[in-house]
Amino acid sequence: MTQRIFIGVAWPYANGPLHLGHIAGAYLPSDIFARYHRLKGNEVLMVSGSDQHGTPITIRAEQEGKTPKQVAAYYHDGFLQAWDKLGISFDLFTSTETDNHKEVAQDVFRTLLEKNYIYKDTQSLPYCESCKRFLPDRYVEGECPNCGFKNSRGDQCDECGKPLNASELKNLHCNICGNTPQFVESDHYLLRLSAFNDKLSEWVKKQTHFRKNVQNFSARLLKEGLHDRAITRDIDWGIPVPVPDFESKRLYVWFEAVIGYLSASKEWAKSTGNPDKWQDFWTGDCKSYYFIGKDNIPFHTVIWPAMLMAYGQLNLPYDVPSNEHLTLEGKQFSTSRNWGVSLQYYLDKYAPDPLRYMLSINMPETSDTDFSWREYVRRNNDELVATYGNLVHRVLTFTYRNYDEQVPEHPEYDGLSIALLDEAKKTLQTVGNLLEQCKFRAATREAMALAQKANQYLDESAPWKRIKEDRDATAAILCTVIEVISCLKTVLYPFLPFSSQKLHNLLGFEGNLQDQGWTIQIPESGQKLEKPEPLFTKLDDDVIKEEVDILAQGQKETA
Repeated sequence: MTQRIFIGVAWPYANGPLHLGHIAGAYLPSDIFARYHRLKGNEVLMVSGSDQHGTPITIRAEQEGKTPKQVAAYYHDGFLQAWDKLGISFDLFTSTETDNHKEVAQDVFRTLLEKNYIYKDTQSLPYCESCKRFLPDRYVEGECPNCGFKNSRGDQCDECGKPLNASELKNLHCNICGNTPQFVESDHYLLRLSAFNDKLSEWVKKQTHFRKNVQNFSARLLKEGLHDRAITRDIDWGIPVPVPDFESKRLYVWFEAVIGYLSASKEWAKSTGNPDKWQDFWTGDCKSYYFIGKDNIPFHTVIWPAMLMAYGQLNLPYDVPSNEHLTLEGKQFSTSRNWGVSLQYYLDKYAPDPLRYMLSINMPETSDTDFSWREYVRRNNDELVATYGNLVHRVLTFTYRNYDEQVPEHPEYDGLSIALLDEAKKTLQTVGNLLEQCKFRAATREAMALAQKANQYLDESAPWKRIKEDRDATAAILCTVIEVISCLKTVLYPFLPFSSQKLHNLLGFEGNLQDQGWTIQIPESGQKLEKPEPLFTKLDDDVIKEEVDILAQGQKETA
């Protein structure tokens, strides 16, 4: 039975390039999940966009002497290029700077205001006399009152993840000039989060399919009790507040950015010529998944659900498969220390599928994992090239040369062949079940285990020896492995879309692999094979030293 699946993916700040940690955190897992469900025949809508109104953009703009709009547009274009090269298959990747997003965000504001879930109050906010401005969240830093982290921001602690107000920070200072700000009163609108504490607690308790870290973190926040939070701020960049006398203020980015999931869905629906189509994914029988990093958990399991409850008649999240962090050579990614690998840098030098594979089989689903160039080269050479790629190439090359460039007649299979084909069917089912549960690491390993078993079968059967004595028995061996290879192109397609499509064509199939379904396509006898080519390229070990040296030099230059 066909399902509807909505996939909302974290909106990256358009203030800098994406790095490998971002990809492992949200963008690759969401794409794997979307590709699987599309292949299965489900109706999928995957949306995201660049967050162009966050204070990181205004900070970058001031540093570069540009307008926030110029900075955001530049990095937004970079995101679009990166998604295309890496194969991240959004149905729509938009931005918070569209007229559509403005309309939807202001509609949510007005609706919540009419329902009394938003109210006006006077707040005491940090104001820097030296800079002559109120200081938004990322313009202030201080010590977290919860965990003691010294460089906590004015809206959230990056160390413990707790949402904060600037007034709660200790030893507060302005991020621009370093001076201690004063607190000055200013009128703002607040979201009545406290009204949803009990409802949210009850809801989170029922989400037993949430990852434990997601459910425990959310339950802990709710147990401590939610406080009303300001949803407007004193800044001139962002969505205007749609009420009189607030012309100099804007909607707070944490409030309007999550509305992007809804606004992007409406924008996508308009682009299809059916402007009401978005409702299929927001009301009724549809499961909503939100792919994010762990620092975004409270916004997607507490704040966004509260806003949806307040707005009414829209689906709450079904799952929020948040990932932990990816480290690089044992250290955290850090822009300030120049410690990182940008996605664009990687894609300018290497193929996309090896990175997708490395991050899939090493995905930080329940704990932090590490990316090292040594492990990247090892997995590429030992697993993609030697295990999977070599299996494909030697079987297709041998068949192409000895059976008139086509799939041989399918003779009767012996017990060993039947056992391997049964293993392929089992793998298809197992990988599908794991992907349904967002267990991407385990799914990747199951798929590669089938490639290893096929190699063992091939070595034991030795068709290159048997062909001298019995062409029919050899044909049975080759047809068995070709069928397994056809299974592998399907189960690995969500992870390795480029090489899977290439293999699809090498096997003599036409069209887009995605249209074939989550099944094992059995090549027919006499099906014409394309001339075999390697799926992957072996990397020289010199790559390891070269890339580690580049990292070290970059860090040295910022020291």
